[in-house]
Amino acid sequence: MSTVASQRPSDPTAMARTIIIVMGVAGCGKTTVGKALSKALDVPFTDGDDLHSDEARAKMTAGTPLNDADRMPWLDRIGTVLADATTYPKGAIIACSALRWAYRERLRDRSGQDLRFLYLKGTPEMMRKRVASRQGHYMPASLVDSQFAILEPPESEPDVVTMAADARLDLELPHIIKLLQQQ
Repeated sequence: MSTVASQRPSDPTAMARTIIIVMGVAGCGKTTVGKALSKALDVPFTDGDDLHSDEARAKMTAGTPLNDADRMPWLDRIGTVLADATTYPKGAIIACSALRWAYRERLRDRSGQDLRFLYLKGTPEMMRKRVASRQGHYMPASLVDSQFAILEPPESEPDVVTMAADARLDLELPHIIKLLQQQ
């Protein structure tokens, strides 16, 4: 996992912080994996869906994909959580689609930390099926294709670990944690 010194580098008692975004298209398992990482690493988890504006949620509920104007304030709210060493002294793990390179760069810039990403990779068919089976979520399966249309896979980025969205989490989690801890 990425660790960095507190925002007060002159403080010798400063704690290292863990900063991870679990990313991918809707239905890939970001929340499930994020909660598992949170428990294993004892670092708070936040579901990025909870940081969307009411307007963005309404737009998605109506089946309208978000655009950059909708996403940028949301990404900034996520970056603020990542950078908040006072509220989150151990760090933060956040589920966020982070579909484009520019979005990931914005999060890197806003977090003020050495940010790591865990990319959950899957097929459009798998994600449509998963999203269609969810109960009580505002994101309809019809928006999965729009997410794949803008997805810029992060696999060549040095701060990204990739995991299959259908991997057995109980078997993969220890390996994934080791990869996230590598610098």
